[in-house]
Amino acid sequence: MRALAWCFFQNEKVQCAGESELFYPEEEKEDLFGQREDPSGRTIKVVQWYPGHIARAERLLKQQLKLVDMVVEVRDARIPLSTGHPQLPTWIGKRKHLLILNRDDMISTEDREQWSAYFQSQKQYCIFTNAQMGQGVNKVHKAASIIGESINEKRAKRGLQPRSVRIAAVGFPNVGKSALINRLVGKRTCHSAPKPGVTRQLRWVRIGEGIDLLDAPGVLPSRLTDQAAAARLAICNDIGEAAYTTSLVAAAMLTRFLYLPGEGGEDLRWNLEKRYGKAIEDTTPEEYVEWLAIERFKGDPEQAGLRLLGDYRKGYLGNAALELPVEF
Repeated sequence: MRALAWCFFQNEKVQCAGESELFYPEEEKEDLFGQREDPSGRTIKVVQWYPGHIARAERLLKQQLKLVDMVVEVRDARIPLSTGHPQLPTWIGKRKHLLILNRDDMISTEDREQWSAYFQSQKQYCIFTNAQMGQGVNKVHKAASIIGESINEKRAKRGLQPRSVRIAAVGFPNVGKSALINRLVGKRTCHSAPKPGVTRQLRWVRIGEGIDLLDAPGVLPSRLTDQAAAARLAICNDIGEAAYTTSLVAAAMLTRFLYLPGEGGEDLRWNLEKRYGKAIEDTTPEEYVEWLAIERFKGDPEQAGLRLLGDYRKGYLGNAALELPVEF
């Protein structure tokens, strides 16, 4: 017997059907990442996706931000808007704000050009980086140095001695903050791994003469009300796997492939068919996951979902952003 789940992309409601043990019934008012209500109105906790260490880190971060001159915000270039914390502008106030779009090796040149133009139109300076390979890191260091010089020039005019510029690196989990800091320092000072939640505490590191940088754990909003954004975070591995059902998120990813405009969407769909021998257009996303489970994973949809997500995250399905400015 089938059950229904709903995923939202753009402003369209897309029906995602799956086996009852994988998906919650639509009448239960499903919230994929937080809590839901059953037909009697009782609130049922689905998953604790907001770890305690993130709540503590948020409190400490807001205190430390009062001491910094500049905030370097790191986002995932595949989902630049979904990885933007909605409360960060309030926390930053009038401080300098440098936006880093990391993992630009995982998007196309066309994607990069579109997002660069978008943020320019928003009067937000941004730098594209591939922190793992060190690409774009020199631009970040140069921007920080220029801001540091301007701060000390203002201090000198007031008769104050120069001091180190204090910068905070912030962002969602697993967007590449620690990898970026290691590149800026020139050695491994922060633990870095391709999974969320590696950095657990705030720490200061010196990234050059006169520049001190605060490395903060990834901070998520306490609740994700935009379920499409939540799904994209899961697809890109920017929230922990304990927070979602792998097969459901894989189906959401395939739905995104279907509706993604431009060459990026075409490439993802073509590479998917080439890799697995079946076109997503020939079936529904959830049936595709079920088919792959039967074909290759002895009927296990979670293993099938894990393979699909892993192939996208590793670039085997092509390099394309899952968000484009034209959609917003």
